[in-house]
Amino acid sequence: MTSLSPPLIGVTTYGRNPENRFILPAEYVDGVRRAGGIPLLIPPGEAQLEKLLPHLDGLILTGGGDMDPALYGGQTHETIYSIDPERDRSELAIANRVLESNLPTLGICRGLQVLNVALGGTLIEHLPDVVGDEVAHRELPHGPIPHPIQIQAGSRLAEITQSEQVQTASWHHQALKQVAPGLKVVALAPDGTIEAVELPSHPWLIAVQWHPELTAANDVSQQRLFDALVEAARASGSRR
Repeated sequence: MTSLSPPLIGVTTYGRNPENRFILPAEYVDGVRRAGGIPLLIPPGEAQLEKLLPHLDGLILTGGGDMDPALYGGQTHETIYSIDPERDRSELAIANRVLESNLPTLGICRGLQVLNVALGGTLIEHLPDVVGDEVAHRELPHGPIPHPIQIQAGSRLAEITQSEQVQTASWHHQALKQVAPGLKVVALAPDGTIEAVELPSHPWLIAVQWHPELTAANDVSQQRLFDALVEAARASGSRR
């Protein structure tokens, strides 16, 4: 691959729906395409990751349902939904390979949580039980809601978004509890909820708790996350 070739970006999909179809919101694909990358959808259950991942120049671990709390020593909760063992196994396997490689990676919402669990961290099973309802992190009964986040000055995330405070589309009821060793917290919500982490030991790994894909078409600060991933992937691909 030359530096002029569009980078190939793997994008994980949701698990099988009741009609036995793998689906993914189109906004993820749109964000990658606007950035100049080629999206390649990776459904759960792929058994030949060792053959697939070397062909990728970058990766997005997408949002979706909750992880099985047994995977991080958590407790069951009535609000936990859409547990998918096939997706959990597949994405943890992908995350572990990413952590051993230099593959540029962006985690989004669930993707942040997968990376934290893969590295040995834990999750808050239901965020309002811990931080209350002063800051809404999702619209009830089901939908995104905006709120601001504060980004640490000097972080890679601040450099990418070109701002230390941005408005985000939030759609989650879980968040990081114990931050895994090696991860660095670089953004917080007004109620203290962890909103983004970076892995300094990795060439390019950023994970955010919000959904940049939902607003990236109209918010340049959010599209810059996809742009930066694709740029890092392009550099990584040219080196390979």
